[in-house]
Amino acid sequence: MTTESLRRTPAELGLPDAPVEARPADPAVHHVRAKLDREIRALLAYEPGTRSGADPEDLHQMRVALRRMRSVLKLSGKLVGDGAEPVRAELGWLGQSLGEVRDYDVLIGHLREVIADFEVRDQAAGRRLVSKFVSERATAKRRLTRALSSARYSTLLREVSLLTRAEFVPPADRPHDLIASLAKPHRKLAKAVHALPADPPDDDLHDLRIHGKKLRYAAELAQTSAKKKQAARIKTLLKATKDFQTVLGDHQDAVNAAERMRSVLESADGPMGFVAGRVAERELARRAEARAVWRDSWAAVDAAAKALHA
Repeated sequence: MTTESLRRTPAELGLPDAPVEARPADPAVHHVRAKLDREIRALLAYEPGTRSGADPEDLHQMRVALRRMRSVLKLSGKLVGDGAEPVRAELGWLGQSLGEVRDYDVLIGHLREVIADFEVRDQAAGRRLVSKFVSERATAKRRLTRALSSARYSTLLREVSLLTRAEFVPPADRPHDLIASLAKPHRKLAKAVHALPADPPDDDLHDLRIHGKKLRYAAELAQTSAKKKQAARIKTLLKATKDFQTVLGDHQDAVNAAERMRSVLESADGPMGFVAGRVAERELARRAEARAVWRDSWAAVDAAAKALHA
């Protein structure tokens, strides 16, 4: 069966021909449904490319759409009914399969760039090193393909599409302000930052990146309901959170790459072990660079979030 024959359309999930739109003055629930509608369409659009593997960006964008849906359901899922939490959990299941392959894509792409700068005599060993991870990626990709071809995935798509048009009406006595709701993920991020020691463990900085990503996705949702002045401030917050993610993302990628090289060094010697050691040294330097600047990027996020609620 070809990738094209497995392509799903929005109509097959009961979605309207045109994406759902929400105006700034619409109730928050309309904005949540519109956001879910946009992201499920994005996920469907990138699925064929994810299956084919021709361009790693397709898988990346499919994963981003999934993460945005999870974030929306975590923060505002109660607006679309009790089905939101089970759907969010199932999105997490799919995210694990996408994330495993994405991690290999990032690692392989980066290794190729690094090794290209090495001397000619190290190129052959460098290619063997890359081939090792290409082989491991192929195994992870087969697992992902099975997940995308499963009944569980088809059911998940239908359940997300149902949330975009759910008849559930939120209680009138509990109004939901999408912009005011940004205070919660900002507060959690700030608390996590302030709890860190001067030289935080790698895992803690990774957790910090996840908190920052939740704030960014919440701001994307809030932006659709914002008036002009608020929209400008949210735009500033979005840029700051994106920069924050980039710094901590570089840090995490470096940590992962260095750890992969350590595993190679445990079992390889000779030229490939030598190349792995050189790569590990570069990754530790990249990790140090990110650690030197992440607090500055956090300060920009904090200032932008506080300005929004001033």
